[in-house]
Amino acid sequence: MTIQHPKFRAAAVQAAPAFLNLEASIDKALRLIAEAAQNGAGLIAFPETWLPGYPWFIWLDSPAWGMQFIQRYHDNSLVYGSAQAERIAQAAKEHSIMVVMGHSEKQGGSLYMGQWIIDAEGRTVAQRRKLKPTHVERTVFGEGDGSDLSVYATELGRIGALCCWEHLQPLSKYAMYAQNEQIHVASWPSFSLYRGGAYALGAEVNNAASQIYAVEGQCFVIAPCATVSKEMVQMLCTDDMKKQLLLEGGGFARIYAPDGQLMHAPLAENEEGLVYADLDLGMISLAKAAADPAGHYSRPDVTRLMLNKTPGDRVVAFSLPGAEIAGRNDNEPLPLSRAEIGDSAAPSLARAA
Repeated sequence: MTIQHPKFRAAAVQAAPAFLNLEASIDKALRLIAEAAQNGAGLIAFPETWLPGYPWFIWLDSPAWGMQFIQRYHDNSLVYGSAQAERIAQAAKEHSIMVVMGHSEKQGGSLYMGQWIIDAEGRTVAQRRKLKPTHVERTVFGEGDGSDLSVYATELGRIGALCCWEHLQPLSKYAMYAQNEQIHVASWPSFSLYRGGAYALGAEVNNAASQIYAVEGQCFVIAPCATVSKEMVQMLCTDDMKKQLLLEGGGFARIYAPDGQLMHAPLAENEEGLVYADLDLGMISLAKAAADPAGHYSRPDVTRLMLNKTPGDRVVAFSLPGAEIAGRNDNEPLPLSRAEIGDSAAPSLARAA
C-alpha cells in the first residue's frame, strides 16, 4: 500500500504594510492572499506584527520619544472578533487558502505579538502569542504562555508557528519538534535595523536560525520577512542618526526544506512580492531517518523537557460556595478568560497536540 503524503504550494510574504494603518494594511494583505491563491498556493504566511507593522520606533530612541506613536499603534492593532478580523477570515475562505497572519493583537488594554492560523474554510486553527517579546519589545507587548508552544493537525499537515527570536530559544524549539511538527511558520520583521553594527540582528544570522530550525526539526520552514518602506523611514527617521539605524528594504523571505535546502530563488531585499515553494511532506521521512532529536536521536534518560501548557489567564473568577459578593450586579458579566475570548472569535478547528 502506498500512502499519499500531502503536497501543496506555500507562499511567504516579503512586503511592507501600510504602516500604522490597519484598514489599508488589511487591504494589501487581501491582495496578497488573492495573488497567492491565483498562483496555486494552499498556504500564505505573513511576517511578524505585519498588521499594523513592526514598531521600529522602540529601537530608534527613548521610550518617551516613542510614546508619540503608541496610541496610534494601539488603535490600529487587530482585535479578534472584530470586523477587520472577519475580513481576513473571509478572504481565507473565499480563496480556499490557509492564512498565517502576523499581527499586533489587542486584548483589553494590552498588546501581544500574535500569529493567527486560519484554515481554508475561514476557521481558526490557533491564535498564539510570542512567548517572550525580545529586548525593547517588552515596552510595548505582553507575554504569551505555554499553550502558545503548540502544533496543530490540519488538512495540510501538522503546523506550528513562532516569531523572530523565539527561534533562538532551544527549549521552545524542542517543545515544537517533540509535537511532530511538519510545517513551521517562522515570522520575522525585516532585517533593516543596525546594519553593520549588530551582526546578530542581520539577515545572515536570522536566516540561519530558520534554516537550522528546518534541519533540527526535520520540517518545512516558511519564513516570511517584511520590508521597510520609504514611507516608514520618512515617518520614523526624523534625524540623520535614525536614518543610519533603520534602512529601507531588509526583506529576506525564505522557504527551507527539511534537509535545510533553500527551495526557491530569493527576491532582492528591497523588492516586494511572494516567494513560493512546492512542499511534499513525504520528504520529512527521509530527514527523520537520519536524525530525529525528539525521537530516535534523543537521550531522555539524560536530558528531557518539562512543558507547562497551562493558559496564563490574568483573571480567574471564582467564589466560595454560599459566599455573597457585596455590591455586585449579577447581570454584569465577569471578564472573559483568554480561552473564552479565543472561542468567541472563531470556532476552533483542532486541538493542540
